[in-house]
Parts: sequence; C-alpha cells; structure tokens
Amino acid sequence: MFKPLPMKHVELRLLSEELPRFSLILADLGLFSPDQRPIDEPAFGQVPGQRFRELYHRDRNHLDKIVQQLGLRLAPGLEHLHPVSEAELEGLDRELGQLWTECAAREEHLQALTEEQRMVDQLDETLDDFAALNIDLGRLQQESAFLDTHVGLVPRGNLEHLRDAIGLAGFLLFPFQLGETHAHVVIIGPRSAGEGKLSAVLDTAGFQALSIPPELRDEPDRIRQRLAERRVALRRDLERERTTTARRAEETRDLLQSALRTLTQAEPYVRLDSAARTSGFLSLIRGWVPAREVGRMERGLRRRLLYPFQLSARDPRPEERPEVPSAMATPRALRPFCLFVRQYGIPRYGEFEPSSVFAVTFVLMFGMMFGDVGHGAVIALAGLALRPKVGTLWLCIFLAGLSSAAFGFLYGSVFGYETLIHPIWISPLSDPVLMLKVALVWGVAFLVLANLISVHNRLVEGRPAAALFDANGVMNLLFFAGLLASAYDWLSTGRIDAVGGTVALAALAAMAAYQWVEIRAPLGEKILMIVIETFETVMHNISSTLSFLRVAAFGLNHVALAIAVFTLADMMDTTGHWITLVLGNLFVLVLEGAIVTIQALRLEYYEGFSRYFSGDGREFQPLRLNGLARRRNA
Repeated sequence: MFKPLPMKHVELRLLSEELPRFSLILADLGLFSPDQRPIDEPAFGQVPGQRFRELYHRDRNHLDKIVQQLGLRLAPGLEHLHPVSEAELEGLDRELGQLWTECAAREEHLQALTEEQRMVDQLDETLDDFAALNIDLGRLQQESAFLDTHVGLVPRGNLEHLRDAIGLAGFLLFPFQLGETHAHVVIIGPRSAGEGKLSAVLDTAGFQALSIPPELRDEPDRIRQRLAERRVALRRDLERERTTTARRAEETRDLLQSALRTLTQAEPYVRLDSAARTSGFLSLIRGWVPAREVGRMERGLRRRLLYPFQLSARDPRPEERPEVPSAMATPRALRPFCLFVRQYGIPRYGEFEPSSVFAVTFVLMFGMMFGDVGHGAVIALAGLALRPKVGTLWLCIFLAGLSSAAFGFLYGSVFGYETLIHPIWISPLSDPVLMLKVALVWGVAFLVLANLISVHNRLVEGRPAAALFDANGVMNLLFFAGLLASAYDWLSTGRIDAVGGTVALAALAAMAAYQWVEIRAPLGEKILMIVIETFETVMHNISSTLSFLRVAAFGLNHVALAIAVFTLADMMDTTGHWITLVLGNLFVLVLEGAIVTIQALRLEYYEGFSRYFSGDGREFQPLRLNGLARRRNA
C-alpha cells in the first residue's frame, strides 16, 4: 500500500521450441515483465523469433487496416489457448495479404468517387458565380484576335470609377451579379497595345479575375443539368460501394476474428523480444516478477509446459534499482487518487507510494478551503450521479463533497448562510487570525511529513549521506525546526532564541559542507553554487510554509463571496432575490470549487511531491493477453 511490491529478478532456461508456449503461459498468468537489458552470457547471443516478429507486425498492420476499412468491431474471447507457430503466421499472412489487396483497391475506388463528388460540388458552387449569364461560358475566355475579355470580381464601391476609367480605353463593363460587397463583371474591349494600361487600371480598382474551369464552358443551364445527373450517378456508385463493403465485412468477420485470436496469442512471444536469448536448442529468458508470485508462476509453468525447465530468482542488486519496475498493490478505495499521482509520475522501486497521503491531505484541504454543508452535499451527490460517466473518479468527488460538508458544520455555513446552524468550531470571519494560524500549523505538519518521506526514500536508495544532509534530509528538518522556533520567539518576545537560531545555523552549515564535498567544480564556481543552494534552501522553506496560508485565505474567500451574493440578492424584489441566490450559489459552487481543486493540487504537487517523489520510476507492465477473457489452459 505504501510502497511498490518487492520484486525478484528471475532467469529461466528451457528448450527453444517451448518459447511460444512459454510466453503464452506467462501472458495468461500476467506476472512476468521482460527484462530487455543485454545479457552478459556470450553463449546466449542470438535473439530468437526474428521471422516470427516480422510476420506478426505485418499481419497486425494488415488486420488493423482491414478492420478500419470494413468498419468492424472485433472482440473475440480466448476460450482455449494454443501456442502460435511461424507456419500459422505465414498462412495468415497470405490470407490477410490477399484481403488487404482487395480492400485497398476498394478503398482507392471509394476515395476516387468521394473526390469526384467533392469536385462536382465545387463546380456547382463556381457555377453560381455565373448563374446570371445565359451564354456559353467558354466564349468568355476564348482567345480572339480582335476582342480582349476579362471576367472577375470588383468591389462595389469601385464599380462606377472602373467603368469610367476603362471607357476611356474603349472597353465596356457589364455587371451580371451584384453582391453586398462585390460585383461580378465582364469587361470587353478591342485587343490593342493598351493592354498594359488596362491591367494597371484593373489592379488599382481591386479587380480579381475568375477562372472558368473547362467543365463549365457551356451554357449554365446545360452545365447544371449535367452536374445534377453526375451527382445522382455518384451517389448511386457510392451506395453500391458501401453495400459491397458491408456485405464483405460480414463475409470476412469470422476470418478476421480468427486472425485477431491468433495474433493476440502470438503477441506475448513478440513482446519477449531481447529478453529471450537462444543458444542452439536452449533458451534463456530474464524478467521481473513480484516476490510473492514467483512460486505461483513456477507452479503454473511446471503444470503446463511439456518439458522441464530451470528457474532461479534473486533480489535486485543496488545498481539495478533504477531498472526495477514498480508494481503497486493499491487498495480499491485509493485507485481514483492514483490517477492524480500518475499524472506526476511513477514511484521508483522501493520509494514511498504517495497515493494514501495524497488522498487524505487532498480531501482535508479541499474541505478546509470550501467548507459549506450545502455545497458539499451537492458535490457529493454530483459524484454519485456522475458515477457511470467519470468511472472511479466519482469517489474523489464524493469524498471531497463529504469533506466540504463536514467543514461546513465546523464553520456553521449552509449555502453561504451563517445563521442557519451554530458552528461546531468557528465562523471563519469571526477570527481570521486564528484561521491563518491553523493553516500555518497544517502547512508545517504537511512539510515535515514530506521531509520524513524524503529521508525514507534516500535510505531505501542506499544513500544515507543524502538522507542526512541533502536539501530534504534530516539536517533540513533541524533547520526548519530551528527556523520555526526562532520565528515564534521573535514574534512573541521580539528577540530570537539562541537555541533555535544555533540549531538552524548549524544545520544550514552542515548542508553547505555536504554540498562542498559533493559538488565537483572550480573553486569560484563551487562557492557561488553553495551560496545559491543555501539561499534557495532558506527561501524554499519560508515560501513553502507561507504558501499554506492559501488554505485559510480560500476559507475566508468563500464567506466573502457568500456575503457578496446576499448583498446583491437583498437589492432585488422577492423573485429576483431568490433567483440571485440560486444563480450566485451556482456560480460559487462551480467557480470556487474549480479554483479550490486547482489550489489543493498545486500544494500537493509543488509543496509535497517535489520534496520526496521523483516520479521517474518504471511501471510494472507484465505480459498480458490484452485483457481478453480466457481460461487458463494451454
């Protein structure tokens, strides 16, 4: 619950012909994560199954494309498991290859029809620009020895000026379609040496030439009729293709389901990859297994393999710890909170797994900042109502709502009303200073817990010096304690207690000395780095502690927002009063609820996880059969 499961590194030696069956059994058990690191034994230098992997990847690629093209959803069960041979994949490769060739040709034809349909629609839209011309459109762009013709768009404001300007050159302008901003025009005149001047005039007037596609070079009515006929034919061809595709999908469903079953059972052998090495008839496989599951895995292999094998297991070596995958045994109640932890990263092997701490502290902080019986009840009910849509996250929402309602009873707040119930503890605005003090105490406890977890993680990693002297080690705890004691004495008596100050300075000096030993750099650079690190340690502890004042600030802010809503409501008549109260509470519920959630997550990530959670671990991903239903028999 608090750390990844202990792991064992296992090595198995077995006959090479048993590899497909062996990998399938491992995937069915779901306990073995392959170790892809290079093997030190020179005798086992060859990675088996290269041809098998090539066939698998090609078959899988063909199957995925075929299923997508046919629009099928395949979900076959694996009632009986059997090891897949290379010959079986070769036969499947031939069948899927032929089917893919057929599907690719059909897909290409379908795309051609779709593209032609799009082109017909575009031609129809272009034809609308010339709908007012009842002439053969081809003549407008036909080359002539005597006439110069231009078809295009002109801004309506420039229309008359353009008519006058080109009239001086002997050209005529005929508008044939007037829009709100532009006019469609035809300009006709004698072909002469003044073409350059005409181009300059057209450019000045903002003339945009319109090109008439070859398909539209006829009278508009005839063109529109041909386009309509072509559109009907295309729809008929497309419908025929879709019908053929649907019929072909049903005809090949059984074949494709069988192919998916075969490839699903072949995948574990492919995923072994370089974790398996072979030397003639003997193979060596290495991987990681939860320590408590080694016996069960060995019993399953002995029961289901045809020939004997040899299994050895050992604890991870210290230098291997970064490579050991983390397998979490998370209680069901904590799984929704694991989603937030995974957003930050995966714990290293042996590190403290923070889901439990995150769940408790996040729920409590949410309630502290958003304490209201009514709003909390609404959030809790929303979590229950959204259960089918948000999955396991409903529990986070539900618990946050309960926490909010519980603190609402402590604060005496119901939908912003401070007089309906008597506060069990205190109304926030009645003593803001006390609220701020409580928030600081909460922050100190949170930071001390995070620091202790950091010390534990350093010890687990085999780094006792870092656990003592690192930025979040024992010395930092002593510095933090001395700093708090000094600050308390200064605020209480106006002077700094000698004991607290001495402890803080001594701890800070010890951390600086550790940095001096650890940093490898020239003297000047080393001094500068130590000064910066020391200053950052001091400021980080102070700023992190003060950061928790926001817990009290948002508790006070909730009351202030409620007062604002009631002030606006009191300015309305009876109907407006209640409408304002409902909308105001809805506004507070949505906006402040979202902000409080973000602030609680910020405190968890930046003031908690950043101190002790590396987040760069490797997740335990055992061989599996894609989670499909199966019986354990091979």
